[in-house]
Formats: sequence, structure tokens, C-alpha cells
Amino acid sequence: MDVTRLVETTVTGLGYELVDLEVSGRGLMRLLMDKPGGVTLDDCERVSHHLTRLFAVEGVDYDRLEVSSPGLDRPLKKEADFVRFRGEKVQLKLRMPLAGRKNFTGILGEVQDGVLQLEVDGNQVLIELSNLDKARLVPTF
Repeated sequence: MDVTRLVETTVTGLGYELVDLEVSGRGLMRLLMDKPGGVTLDDCERVSHHLTRLFAVEGVDYDRLEVSSPGLDRPLKKEADFVRFRGEKVQLKLRMPLAGRKNFTGILGEVQDGVLQLEVDGNQVLIELSNLDKARLVPTF
């Protein structure tokens, strides 16, 4: 059974966006979700109760389920995330170094053909999405 697909279908059907699903070997399932206007505690409770019942019916084995909003430092996972947050400040960690660096902080530009434009200190850096290990928004206050 594809738990990720089951969770994504369910969360989407309830009117939310699945941002990330992390399943650890120790039975922890951590779900980050979003919706326009943000996620409330009631939203988290609703999804948690729904998934708990669904997992019992489907026989999904887990010990603990955590449901929360992505927070201000939201992880960016899909190409659509990079398009949506164009113009925002992000922190990126690469799998393979680019110009001797693995960590970059800059402003998101366009994404074309799987390549992200990032403005770093006034310079344009081109980064392949396939080379991203982690990407997060940098909160501004």
C-alpha cells in the first residue's frame, strides 16, 4: 500500500494541500499541510482524526501521527512550490556542490525546464531542482 498516495488523496479531498509527509522507521508519521489563509488547530485535529480512522480501516501500521502546518519556514518540495513562492527569500541545501558550495540563501526567480534561478548577492545562480536536498522559505519579519 502506498501510504503517501493514501494520505495525499485524503488530505486533498478534505480541502488541504499536502506539503510533506515524513515516515520514520520508528513508527512516527509526520504530516505538514496547508490551505489558503493558513492552517488552524481545528484543521489539524480534523485531519488527524480522519487519518486515524482511515489507517485503522486500511491497516496502516504506525505508532504516532503528527499533523501540523508547514510554519513560516515552510519546506519547498514540488516544482509548483518554487513557482508559487517566486520572489521570496529561500535557503537551499544541495546534494552536490555548485561552485564549491552546497548552501545558498537568495531570492527565488523563475523555474524553467527543472532549473531554478536564484538571486544571491546580486548574482543569478542556476540550480537544477534534481540537485536540491532541502529547500525552505526564510521568514521575514
